[in-house]
Amino acid sequence: MQNWSLQEAKNKLSEVVDRACGEGPQLITKRGVPHAVVISFADWQKLARSREKMSEFFRRSPLVGVDLDLERDRSPARERVAL
Repeated sequence: MQNWSLQEAKNKLSEVVDRACGEGPQLITKRGVPHAVVISFADWQKLARSREKMSEFFRRSPLVGVDLDLERDRSPARERVAL
């Protein structure tokens, strides 16, 4: 994945898009911090199709059928200190 500064990506948007289509995702940074990724439309379609519902995710969980204690602990987190 190639990194582009935001300013460089703005100046070379056509190249960023071409590389996203030909080479894969392109990372855009702002002040050195990752902010966005440009991907091809084909990659986006794959990601959109692969999204599963949260209910399906939980059905595949290795914890299915395990008896978990989900009761909330109501005890205070710590003692309060009087000032």
